[in-house]
Amino acid sequence: MNHHHSHKQSQKNLVLSIIINLVITIAQVVGGFISGSLALLSDALHNFTDVVALVVSYVAHKFSIKSATFDRTFGYKRAEVIAAFVNSASLIIIAIILIKEAVLSFLNPKEIISDLVIWLAVLAIVGNGISVLLLAKDKKNNMNIESAYQHLFSDMLGSIAVLVGGLLMKFYGYFWIDSVLTFAIALYLIIIGYQLFKESFTVLMLFTPNHIDVDKILQRVNDLPLVKHMHHVHIWQLNEHELHLEAEIDFEKDITLSQFEDILESIERILKDEYGINHITIQPEFNKSDNKNIIVQD
Repeated sequence: MNHHHSHKQSQKNLVLSIIINLVITIAQVVGGFISGSLALLSDALHNFTDVVALVVSYVAHKFSIKSATFDRTFGYKRAEVIAAFVNSASLIIIAIILIKEAVLSFLNPKEIISDLVIWLAVLAIVGNGISVLLLAKDKKNNMNIESAYQHLFSDMLGSIAVLVGGLLMKFYGYFWIDSVLTFAIALYLIIIGYQLFKESFTVLMLFTPNHIDVDKILQRVNDLPLVKHMHHVHIWQLNEHELHLEAEIDFEKDITLSQFEDILESIERILKDEYGINHITIQPEFNKSDNKNIIVQD
């Protein structure tokens, strides 16, 4: 019941964040064109990616809790990882576009209506701040929510920078600061986007998680009584909560099923307690002629 309530609350928080950011985006786009501020338009574009990211996150979150079926035995557990991948990729692409526009604007700075920039930056800070607080709790255990949170948090920081820039333009006439801020926002987008892109890409490609030491796992399992050799090992992460291992194990002798179950229980305890691997599939073997390499490309 608590888990179901948590999912419901997460969905409500996402919907509220979508509405808030849609209002901010519209206001900043209109204000950016009126004021002539590229930084404000950049912030609006970033906010628009927030809206897209949040919509994708919401849809993925809805799909992720659907039950598994015969033709979808894993359900939609990877939906949120895909959403994180799309969101992070969009951050990087938009950042590259912003850098190009910032350079062109810096070479040809124009006068900007700073008052409008200041008030719209304040609106964005408040709106994104509320959204960040709404998603802060759920981001700890969910890559999808984490990606949406990072979008919002980075945009809040960007809006703070835009506010500072608006004040500098208003009181000192430093209109070139608008381009510098745009460039800085874009660099920040690339940094946070790349990290999340790399994490989600690793999961989608079924790479072994970084914190897993395969050699140590082999040593621990091979040291167990009656175990001769663990081979044909695959370790992958399905989503934030499921870490899988499948492998074949040669035994010293033709053991009984009850003996295998005792050894399997020891293996499961080691893998779960020491490495967080919570889904384990072991194929027992004795005197079988097959590929005994640790890693086998199927």
